[in-house]
Amino acid sequence: METNTRILSSEFEYFEPKSVEETLDLLSRYGEKARLIAGGTDLLVKMKRELLHPEILISLSRVPELNFVKEDDDSFRIGAATTLSELEKNPSIGRTLSALYEAVRSMAAPAIRNMGTIGGNLANGSPAADTAPPLQAFGSFLKLKSKNGERTLPLEEFFLGPGKTALSFEEMISEIVVPKPPVNSGSAFLKLGRVSFDMAKINVAVYLEREGRRCSMCRISLGSVAPTPIRAFSAEKLPQGENFRESLIKAVSLKCQEEIKPIDDVRSTLKYRKAVCPVMVEEALKAAWERCGGSL
Repeated sequence: METNTRILSSEFEYFEPKSVEETLDLLSRYGEKARLIAGGTDLLVKMKRELLHPEILISLSRVPELNFVKEDDDSFRIGAATTLSELEKNPSIGRTLSALYEAVRSMAAPAIRNMGTIGGNLANGSPAADTAPPLQAFGSFLKLKSKNGERTLPLEEFFLGPGKTALSFEEMISEIVVPKPPVNSGSAFLKLGRVSFDMAKINVAVYLEREGRRCSMCRISLGSVAPTPIRAFSAEKLPQGENFRESLIKAVSLKCQEEIKPIDDVRSTLKYRKAVCPVMVEEALKAAWERCGGSL
């Protein structure tokens, strides 16, 4: 088995700011020469493979303002430097945001989850980012900060392409805001990888709201099937206002298959992703509906 024995061959300056304000000062000063580093589980690998050569590394490890999970009356607010393991251990996340909890549990090994952060997983811009589909399905948005101020961005508008996001060189993700689901809701996340904890060949998150037998809200998000994590907007429209039933689930799943645009890559093929997509969506829909308190 091939092992990564590479060392960091290029020189760089390293800063450890103690506050968000100090971090933003450094980003403003160094711009595109700088990269933020939290857990480093993606960035350091790219540097070792000489895919990135930042002149400046700005560590977030000593910025406590970015590490938190706060539950308000209408939302969860998650600091960008909150580790995946902290989310996994948070009882409110596991109880209320099932799809996000399942996504975090599916990621890498425990040692990596202890280091990797939710902000880093999003800022990396990967189409296969496991936290993106559930956060999109919950209707989440990001708070982005720079020296010039703060802006709020829906997660669907954050991803621009493989490895590309709406972040400017002087901006950072400060927090992720997840609207709190009502009691008549349910969510589910499914992932298919080559082996346990591998990057996704395909992942899917579903969020549903129920009124009796009717589906009153549906959001479906998929990863690793397009240049960015995507919402299946056409498929989402089919069940809204309809009685939830097997034939409807089949129709929604097949509509999702039409919306994805997968490619062949080292993890899987276009054909395989197309084939398993409706199967995974169907399973996720059924799980989310059951968590709403519904039955088929």
